Amino acid sequence: MTLPQFLLLICAVVLAGGLTMWAATSAGVPLAAIGLSALIGAGVLSLMARVE
Repeated sequence: MTLPQFLLLICAVVLAGGLTMWAATSAGVPLAAIGLSALIGAGVLSLMARVE
């Protein structure tokens, strides 16, 4: 992967995260609930990761 592609990917991820935060807060979801769901999702994904 070239550097411009990598930087574009990082930019897309940051923009998607910002859009998600904006949509959730405009819908009335508390920031603590968003953070808690992100932590739970990260925990579930780390438990599902295949470790050999």
